[in-house]
Amino acid sequence: MRIFFTGGSGKAGRHVIPYLIERGHRVVNADRVPLDLPGVDNLRVELTESGQVFNALSALAGLDELDLPAVPRYDAIVHFAALPRILIEPDCKTYRVNVMSTYNVLEAAAKLGIPKVIFASSETTYGICFAQGETRPAYLPVDEEHPTVPQDSYAMSKVANEVTARSFQARTGADIYGLRINNVIEPHEYARDFPAYLDDPSLRRRNIFAYIDARDLGQMVERCLRTDGLGYQVFNVANPDLSVGISNAEVRKRFYPDVPVKREMGETETFYAIDKARELLGFAPEHSWRNELRG
Repeated sequence: MRIFFTGGSGKAGRHVIPYLIERGHRVVNADRVPLDLPGVDNLRVELTESGQVFNALSALAGLDELDLPAVPRYDAIVHFAALPRILIEPDCKTYRVNVMSTYNVLEAAAKLGIPKVIFASSETTYGICFAQGETRPAYLPVDEEHPTVPQDSYAMSKVANEVTARSFQARTGADIYGLRINNVIEPHEYARDFPAYLDDPSLRRRNIFAYIDARDLGQMVERCLRTDGLGYQVFNVANPDLSVGISNAEVRKRFYPDVPVKREMGETETFYAIDKARELLGFAPEHSWRNELRG
């Protein structure tokens, strides 16, 4: 597939793009900073400017396409570009950049007839990660039906983007899938960070004790690219196990004593439910911190 990938130089994108290239896709990385990776085409784009987005999405992917009779249309957009959390820029700018860049991408996709958009939403939409003080889930495990009522600018922007995506999908009938991505972990971070999480599980409370390996996120994006006809969907994206060493029951006892449990859960099962991604996409994460630390 010919894929326009925004924000590919970021923490998640620099792992997802190689995963896609290895599987034969052609990827243009639209970012302010190029990704130094063989096989990727880079294009500097200011995504908050609508004209630049339309131009980039209707342009050549590389000089080799000059030999084609016409400029091909992109098969899909993977939109990961964003200010990645609060407290990098003022809240008003975080909201504006994330909302306007996503609107511009979705509008251009709709008007240029691009049939699929996969966009990065976030675990923060559930209102727990960046809550002031402590906010607990309404129930466990947290699935895609859980309320999304955040109070911070970053998560607000992601909820607004989901509403915008649903509206464009209703207009066009294209496939638009939102990924509520949990805390992305790169391979080198297991040895660096997880021993502390084993010593003090409370460090993982704001991430609902979950995580997603960056390589498994690549698999998730690939599954979305290969699965057509689902219309508008949002998916939780996480690995199937908790990010702490104590059991599911012990975490509930210590941190969620009064939170309702909707169903029986496995001994190490994540509270960030991925049942929907497994059922509709065949998502099957392959990496676990347990194996990485043992290795």
